[in-house]
Parts: sequence; structure tokens; C-alpha cells
Amino acid sequence: MTTTANQPSVHSRRALLLGGAATVAGAAAGFAAGSGGGTARAAATQPGDPMHGRETIAFHGDRQPGIQTPAPAFVSFLALDLILPDASNEIEQREILRRVFRLISDDAARLMDGRGILADTEPELAANPARLTVTVGLGPLALKTMNPGLLPSWLRELETFPGDTLDPAWGQSDLVLQICGDDRMSLAHASRAMLKDLRPLARLHWVQDGFRHSRGSQDEAATMRNLFGQLDGTGNPSGERLERALWGGENLEPWVPGGTSLVLRRIEMDLDAWDRVDRPGRDFSLGRRQDTGAPLTGSHEFDSPDLRATDELGLPVISPDSHVARSQPREADEIILRRGYNYLEPGSAGLLFASYQCDPGRQFLPIQRRLATADMLNEWTTAIGSAVYAVLPGCAEGSYLGKELFAG
Repeated sequence: MTTTANQPSVHSRRALLLGGAATVAGAAAGFAAGSGGGTARAAATQPGDPMHGRETIAFHGDRQPGIQTPAPAFVSFLALDLILPDASNEIEQREILRRVFRLISDDAARLMDGRGILADTEPELAANPARLTVTVGLGPLALKTMNPGLLPSWLRELETFPGDTLDPAWGQSDLVLQICGDDRMSLAHASRAMLKDLRPLARLHWVQDGFRHSRGSQDEAATMRNLFGQLDGTGNPSGERLERALWGGENLEPWVPGGTSLVLRRIEMDLDAWDRVDRPGRDFSLGRRQDTGAPLTGSHEFDSPDLRATDELGLPVISPDSHVARSQPREADEIILRRGYNYLEPGSAGLLFASYQCDPGRQFLPIQRRLATADMLNEWTTAIGSAVYAVLPGCAEGSYLGKELFAG
């Protein structure tokens, strides 16, 4: 082949590229060797702590993950509405729901294990699950389709509480997928992969993304802070109280063994108005000190609030209308597990309030009704979304979520 001055040969181009690479490599080697010259040395690689990205949580078990497991840094709640045939064809409707649960179970098990789903076009993005969990909840229609005999009385659209400004765009759906993890990339991949698989069977209703403190930025056992700067979740139960609150016992019955419930509330927070409140006003409204989380009658975060304590004027130290006072249990059943996540979007900021409990009617609703009636924080917060779901029990390896619960 003839070449000209304006048409370098393939060999010339290759030499140019290789020469450039060699020049860069030589410069890098010289830099590594130091300004005094001498033989280049490769940077020594020291073994470090295992990367968080390779940590996994098992999908299979008697209970679903993502509830009692430590809350990771990020969450995506995906609401789905089923694509079902005519309501008169109950057998076909149930078969579609079986297919949905088989797909979800297989996809979740793979993704949580750091593997791509079947026919995954980007399996590399699944390689670092970073404690990824997938948790599945059912709305009223899905559970009635599955088995109407299992429908609990509390599984219906939540009432509108005083002060709520609910937007149907954030309302009830047939299913919810709660996908959590410490890595935003693997979580985004998991969400998209599962939605692609479910596309012929369900429509996306809404997505709610939230965040907590990044892993490693504080002690794992520390209580998270919301966007008001408050410690959020101090009153969560532990031990036997947590076990009963979530899974039942002592006259508190779950809707099925190994099942529980999720109430998800989207709480918009007026950060600009909150900025104008001084520290004493903030503490008085909450009933706790913002810096330490200690109740106004205590010294440490986990001290029990003394609602009967008075000051030198005989006034309550903790106002009966403070958030702490209104949220204190009045009955033994009024115990919930809250896993809050912050959200920050153009024009809106707030809290994704996720409450888990065996029976929302006996555990969540009494607390929420008190808070809606008189809670000082209501001046700066507004619920704009609300939904409730029956959380399925877990499943054994080789099975799928809900298999034993289907009617017929």
C-alpha cells in the first residue's frame, strides 16, 4: 500500500500509540521511583480490611431480610400495580401472581448474592451487593388475589389523619419492593433489573429513594439523624420487645407466621421554617435535646422521659404536646420498629417513615392518631404519602415467596 505524508501507515499509527503508552508508563515509573532517579519500583500493595461491597445477606429463611437486619445507607421503595386479566378469572390471576413471586424470589436471591439476574445485560453491576436486601409487601388487591381468606382487617388504605395532605401519586399500590444497600450503584442496578423482569406483569406506580448516614461515617449502632438534625429512632424496641412487636406473641397475632407489616409514610419537612427556630424551641417541640437526643428530663439518649417532672414554676419539663410525649406508648401493644430514610429532591425534602409491626391497627394507629391530634412538630411536617402492606414470610432455598399461602 502506498502512503503519503498526509496518510501515515497502520504501522506508524500503531507505533505512535504504543510510543505514547510507553511514554506515559515511563513517566509513571519515573514518578514512582522519585526525583532522585534509579530503578522504577511498583507501589507495594498492602492487604487491608475486606471491602464492604462484598458483604452479603442471605435471602432465604423463615423471615424476609431487610427488617431486623441493620439498616444500610440507601433505600429504594418501588410500588407496583399488577397487570391482571378480567377479575372473573381468579385462577389466571393467581397464576400471574405466582409468576411475579417466582421472578422476584429468583432475582432477589441472585442479586443479594452478588450475581446478576438471568439474562442480565449488566451482571458486572451486581458483583458488589454491599448488604443488598429485597423485601416484598402486598397491598389489599394482591393479597385478595393470592388468598382472600388471609386478608387481615388492617390491610386497607390508611385513614387520612388531621394535617395530612395526601397525594395519590404516593398512595397505595398492589405490591412494594423495599430494596436496601450500602452501595448506590448496585442498588440502582437491582431496582432496574427487577423492574425489567416484572414489566410484562406489573406497572411502576412510584419510586421513593432515601438515604441515611454513609457506612463508616459513624458507629454502626448509632441512631440516624433526620434532616431537622434530630436523632430519629431512639425509642426503637430491642430483644424480646422487638420480637413481639414484629412477629407477634402474647395475644398479638401475625397475619401469618413469619409475616409482619409495613406502613410507609412520606413526610415532607419545611426545612426553611425550621431554620428559623432557635435551639430551645427545637428541643421543647421534640421533648429531647437535639445535640445528644437525651430527653429534657435526662442526660443520655436512651434515658426514659419523665413526663411527670415539673420545673420551678410547676410547669411540665416535657410538654404533653411534644413529639416525645405524644409518641410514648399508652398500651403494651403500642410498640413499632421505625426505619427512617431521608429524602432530598428539588422542591421537596423530608423523611420516608417506614414503620414495621405485627398489627398496625393495634400498634401503629393509636400512636399516629395522637401525633396527628397534637404534636408540636406538625407545624413543620406534613404527610403527603401513605400506604400499608402485608409483608410476606421468608422462603426456603428452592422455593419462592408466598408459595404455601396461595389458595387453590
